[in-house]
Amino acid sequence: MKTFSAKPAEVTKNWIVVDAEDAVVGRLAAFVATRLRGKHRPDYTPHVDVGDHVVVINADKVRFTGVKMKDKRYYRHTGHPGGIKETSPAKILEGKHPERVVELAVQRMMPKDSPLSRAQFSKLRVYAGTEHPHEAQQPETVDFKAMNRKNARSES
Repeated sequence: MKTFSAKPAEVTKNWIVVDAEDAVVGRLAAFVATRLRGKHRPDYTPHVDVGDHVVVINADKVRFTGVKMKDKRYYRHTGHPGGIKETSPAKILEGKHPERVVELAVQRMMPKDSPLSRAQFSKLRVYAGTEHPHEAQQPETVDFKAMNRKNARSES
């Protein structure tokens, strides 16, 4: 029995749409990262990009469990001495780019910075509203919230 290794030219990449309305951010990010990497496929190969293109809609309506919405902190550094900045998910969701909450969660569940990781992450498209410009790719709609009752949270 030989070990199968996928070749980049042989890989077919599907398009999926995930509705993030009332979805729990961590569970959504874990699902999306798995699909981007291709770990859901039987022909998964660690050094080849075999993942799908993922379109996330309604990213501005995601939910956090517990008190993470106000207590969780995102840190970044400007590069200057004393230049640490912090923000919360509530501020980001109320701001100009609410889709960044989902992008940050997915990016942090991907492997650390490498050319393959960047290529896989570039197949993620996140939109705050319900509209997206990828209808020509005929994406398959995945009902993420129906997979497990813990995937959705209706109250906030």
